[in-house]
Amino acid sequence: MRKNIAIFASGEGSNARKIISKTTYEYDVKLIVTDNPNSGVIEIAKENNIFHFVWGGEDITDFLKKCDIQLIVLAGYLKKIPKYLTDSFKVINIHPSLLPKYGGKGMYGMNVHKKVIESGDMKSGITIHFVNEKYDDGEIIAQKDLTLMKNETPESLQQRIKTLEHAYYSFFINLICISL
Repeated sequence: MRKNIAIFASGEGSNARKIISKTTYEYDVKLIVTDNPNSGVIEIAKENNIFHFVWGGEDITDFLKKCDIQLIVLAGYLKKIPKYLTDSFKVINIHPSLLPKYGGKGMYGMNVHKKVIESGDMKSGITIHFVNEKYDDGEIIAQKDLTLMKNETPESLQQRIKTLEHAYYSFFINLICISL
């Protein structure tokens, strides 16, 4: 039985686009929520006829339940998810490092990649995890790593991490939906 998911995103929406494109998977994207009225994910929602809105932080629990949402998927959503949502729904996130390294408030996007390079670490990757009341602290679902290249830059690492995200996030969303 297919599950209904809501995608929360703040940016351009490349992960949201990839998640939406997986039409043979066991989920349907019913809703896109953003905190950014200039987010590229709004255009992606319009292109795919998916209901969307800009969320100001008010309690949307009842609305999500009326939409029969079974899973909230964070795809580049930068604000902390309120406890009332993590208490009411399964919420997952993808983070552009191998948590617990380089997680927490302010650790997203290029900030993470710069820290990885500065640290001298030889590996980075992605972490898919459940969301709780702390940034990047929930139970880890999966990690995929890559070895840094000689002369790696934050920009090249960001591109390689994005490729990993696009290759794996939808797959694990699907597995979680199957298990719900």
